[in-house]
Amino acid sequence: MSNGKPVPGDSEALDRIVAQARRDAEQRDKGYRERALKMYPWICGRCAREFTRANLRELTVHHRNHDHDCNPPDGSNWELLCVYCHDNEHSRHADYTGGSALHAEDTQAAATGNPFANLKSLLKRE
Repeated sequence: MSNGKPVPGDSEALDRIVAQARRDAEQRDKGYRERALKMYPWICGRCAREFTRANLRELTVHHRNHDHDCNPPDGSNWELLCVYCHDNEHSRHADYTGGSALHAEDTQAAATGNPFANLKSLLKRE
């Protein structure tokens, strides 16, 4: 039971937790989403919906060339889109390219079986 006095070693644990939280925040700040949020106003580039800290999680970073590895420091490959416009953009891209931009390598092989192979014999049944 704690009587309000710090237990030896607790301050060290707290220092480690605070240091880890600071490292995590620095790492997040290096990510392209955080950089884009600092660079651009919090407005969807398509529907012009405005965002605040309360709903900022609904604002996403869209890669204009659909390459998530292309993150130039000037942000020229990014645009901020709300989740709805972002989903719409990826759907339009998938329709245009004939497949998903996210899973282009996941193409299905052509069917090898013939579901109608035995149809003629089934139709000749007496």
